[in-house]
Amino acid sequence: MALSIIHLFSKVKVGSPMVELNTLNLKVNHGIEGDINAEPISPRQVLIVRYEDIANLSIQPGELRENIVIQGREIDKFIPGSLLTFESGAAIRLTFYCEPCKRIAHLVESLKSIQAKRGILGVVIKSGKIKVSSNFQVQGNKFPALSEIPYKRFLNFIIKIPSGKVVTYKQIIKGIGVDNSYLRAIPIYLKKTSAVDYPVHRILDSKGYLITHVSQQKIKLETEGVHVLSELDLLSNLNRSFVEIENYLWEDSNLYLE
Repeated sequence: MALSIIHLFSKVKVGSPMVELNTLNLKVNHGIEGDINAEPISPRQVLIVRYEDIANLSIQPGELRENIVIQGREIDKFIPGSLLTFESGAAIRLTFYCEPCKRIAHLVESLKSIQAKRGILGVVIKSGKIKVSSNFQVQGNKFPALSEIPYKRFLNFIIKIPSGKVVTYKQIIKGIGVDNSYLRAIPIYLKKTSAVDYPVHRILDSKGYLITHVSQQKIKLETEGVHVLSELDLLSNLNRSFVEIENYLWEDSNLYLE
């Protein structure tokens, strides 16, 4: 049996239910048109689930908040790193397995039972429409699979920040494909990475301020041509250094296209 699409879903805003549709418009450097998870730098623009996996667990299509439900026998090729090519020319790169979480705990006896069956996340690398009942092809191992470990994805993300550019905590969250709750993990990641030669000095907090977890950050940024400003913090009566983000922000929408 060829791989085919049997259900399509989209979510338009926070708190709204998944809406079942007959077609989805996939846009490169964006994701699913009109979907809440459309984000240029995210590795989780699309969630794809195999019907066989959820049927065995008595989970109904749409309950895992997936966008695409597929059916077919080529399970060995449906893995992170594979390329899905649709009849319209649209294409999706599979990035990493979607992690089981408490949001779906009520659907299964244990989260372990759905490990690697929660679906695979992906990035749109070619635009086009996809529709229910259409077939598509899978090519395995076309790309490197992204690590299942967020810290490793963090390292992979920051080594790509070019000299003279900066990113914020919020961009890192989007770029490594984790929930906003991971914002509090970024300082831990920075401390963990401080002894290694990674360009962590190019990371700012979400408002553009320099961070305390990086030594000589101001000097390193200025050496790369980034203009660092300062202002008086009225609470501490001390000067705080910051960067005008709009002038130096790095947001590479091609991050996961190759």
